[in-house]
Amino acid sequence: MITPDRSEYTEKTMTHENSPFTPGYPVPIEFFVGRKSQIDLLLKKIISASTGRLQIAFLCGERGIGKSSLAYFVKILSERNHHFVGIHNYLGGVTSLTVMVRRILDNLLNESVDKAWHEKIIQSFKNHVKRVGLFGVSLELDIDPKDLDHTVNNFAPTLHKISDQLKTAEKKGLLVILDDINGLASSAEFAHWIKSLVDTIATSDKNIPLCLLLVGLEERRQSLVKLQPSLSRVFDIIDIAAWSDDESKEFFSEAFSKVNVDIEQKALENMVFAAGGLPVMAHEIGDAVFNIDKDNYIDGDDAYKGIFNAADIVGRKHLEPQVFKAIQSKKYRSILKKVATKPFGFEFQRKEVIEILGRPEEKVFDNFLTRMTELGVIIRSPEKGKGYYKFRNLLHYLYFLITAGKTKNTISASK
Repeated sequence: MITPDRSEYTEKTMTHENSPFTPGYPVPIEFFVGRKSQIDLLLKKIISASTGRLQIAFLCGERGIGKSSLAYFVKILSERNHHFVGIHNYLGGVTSLTVMVRRILDNLLNESVDKAWHEKIIQSFKNHVKRVGLFGVSLELDIDPKDLDHTVNNFAPTLHKISDQLKTAEKKGLLVILDDINGLASSAEFAHWIKSLVDTIATSDKNIPLCLLLVGLEERRQSLVKLQPSLSRVFDIIDIAAWSDDESKEFFSEAFSKVNVDIEQKALENMVFAAGGLPVMAHEIGDAVFNIDKDNYIDGDDAYKGIFNAADIVGRKHLEPQVFKAIQSKKYRSILKKVATKPFGFEFQRKEVIEILGRPEEKVFDNFLTRMTELGVIIRSPEKGKGYYKFRNLLHYLYFLITAGKTKNTISASK
């Protein structure tokens, strides 16, 4: 909602806990926008899996693009509309198959709590379930390590047994999401395990209504394919791109509207511009602006301050420690700010940047290019020609774009 008259607004009584934005967490389903084509593709796979045809996909996109949020959204839709059981497994830090499989099964147990099919799942594991936690409200497998190793090596029969139990509870299939697979993607054991699981299910005379969804960066998929080339034919790739300006506007407008906060048109445009279509940046900006606002009306000053505060938060939270340390150099930081702003933007050419650098910056520019390439902030762009570089991901680029605007005390969609 856009309202020009500030006089209507009273002092805000809402606290930080009322913020509709959730930086660092998958977006709540009511604030989910866009991604229709990807959602349609994944739901077609859900429907196909319900007939007993194994479906496997790799959901990829760069950091902060909303991969986990999309996976979670599809999980909810599969449960509500297609009678599936969804298990969203966050595997950050997991490097072994035994830990991964235990986490999948523990998550399945806990997903079943308070559901009509809870007893069916308990029956699948018989006496291998125990209650844990301070009040015994969580469940986990109580299983001998040797038995767990057997389960890892025979995961297809385990899934078949589980799916049979779920059929008796009128569930049509399983959606297993393996998210944040950084620690596993460099493991040949994991790559071969996936291929073996797919082959075992595909050649079995027992149908398993399973949709397996891996979620990660494109380089993680490439790593797995390099370790097990046959996976290139196994994965159906689903890419996520940045939001359009209209989708970003919808996101901010809907979120602020939910908490009865109005927003000036220009402020909205500048927030959309600074977010760059990256959901993680949009959440940080929205949350920072919300916390600055005092009268339930977002004007240009609120937006500017919030955008710059969000950049500081993004730098501390989302930049790798080595990158954050390296850019504390005043000369490096100055170079990055000049590179990130026009006329260069996401891609730049060495000789063009040198033309706008001061003498102290020019002296360290080649060292800067080497160091930033080593750290993965920028990469060479040979398809553009000799001496071309680009930022490796949108998050790095937007961070430096905003901090450059802070130095100039302005950032605007009109630039």
